[in-house]
Amino acid sequence: MPKFKYTGRARTGKKEGAVTSPNRREAIVKLKEEGIKVINIEEMPESFLTKEITIGNPVKQQDLVIYLRQFATLIRAGISVVESTKILAAQTESKPLKRVLTEVEYELRQGNPLSVAASNHPKVFSSMFINMIRAGEASGTMEETLDNLATQYEKQHETKQKIVSALAYPLVLAVVALGVTIFLLVGVVPTFVSMFSDFGADLPVITKFVLAMSEWMQSFWWVIILLMILFISSISVIRSRREWKYYLDYFLLKMPIFGGLLKKAAIARLTRTLSSLFSSSVPILQAISIVEKIVGNEVIAKVLVSSRESLERGESLTTPMKEHWAFPPLVTQMISVGESSGSLDIMLEKVAHFYEKEVDAATDRLKSLIEPLMIVVLAVVVGTIVTSILVPMFDIFNHIQM
Repeated sequence: MPKFKYTGRARTGKKEGAVTSPNRREAIVKLKEEGIKVINIEEMPESFLTKEITIGNPVKQQDLVIYLRQFATLIRAGISVVESTKILAAQTESKPLKRVLTEVEYELRQGNPLSVAASNHPKVFSSMFINMIRAGEASGTMEETLDNLATQYEKQHETKQKIVSALAYPLVLAVVALGVTIFLLVGVVPTFVSMFSDFGADLPVITKFVLAMSEWMQSFWWVIILLMILFISSISVIRSRREWKYYLDYFLLKMPIFGGLLKKAAIARLTRTLSSLFSSSVPILQAISIVEKIVGNEVIAKVLVSSRESLERGESLTTPMKEHWAFPPLVTQMISVGESSGSLDIMLEKVAHFYEKEVDAATDRLKSLIEPLMIVVLAVVVGTIVTSILVPMFDIFNHIQM
């Protein structure tokens, strides 16, 4: 929230200081209530140290869900939007949300509708949120719209957590396996090198290979760190460029095992969002334009662009979907039935529910398969290193006894 430096007069005389407020006018009103007559006031520039840095949405999705559920309850109880926003701003434990709701309340008291006030905070309130609220304001169904939004955010969060859990699990095991391998090669294997050299034993091929790997690791460990930094940096750059992100998303959807899971999650997100928008009476072309931006996958988004253009030509929504490999026949058939029967929002909700269940089942199967596989891989790596040390040691022991 902006900070304002002021000079004013109080009963005790001239006074200077700073006040935090959504805008200059509110700051003057706030100071007047404190008995200070403002002579001069100006907004203070934010320094690097005091500026709040946020990446993505500063408000957690769980906090948004709680806010929406409580908001719907207050509206249903007959409390006005302004007073409901004031109550929720006072009781929320999320500092970023409290700050935003305080500013939204000020905008509401100036006579602006909630959709306009929320549109000033695009990092917190998505285009889907704003358009559904706008439709709810026009139709007088704010409580139903808020409940739909809460359900939408809940489902999105659950699906996202499932995907993150499924992808993070093998990654963590891989990091552990790599860490154990590096520790053995750098910390354990070198202690046996001098012993093997002193006895001049004829080392087996596996031992020579492990010793060479250990020597290389001790000399060029920085290469591994550099490669990891380059990999992470490359992914960040690719994701920041939409034309490059398309090819990354294409590769991810085509990956064995994981690709199918990511495709199901994308379809669940797409159909759930479209269903929520349609049920809130958002126009179909506008709804598709919104989903294009928030679906999170450029391959799917490109098909949606084609579907929107198909609708603009007077053709079916599903025509481009039927021609694309990313959309299974079940999805296109259900949407076609919804189009012809006039129950598109219901059909989309059924598709979303089906694929959300599929994501749940797929992540559980993936975990049950990856765990033993990674254990076997770790056992093979560690076993190879241990064997490479034990075999020559047995040979040396037998030689000493003889």
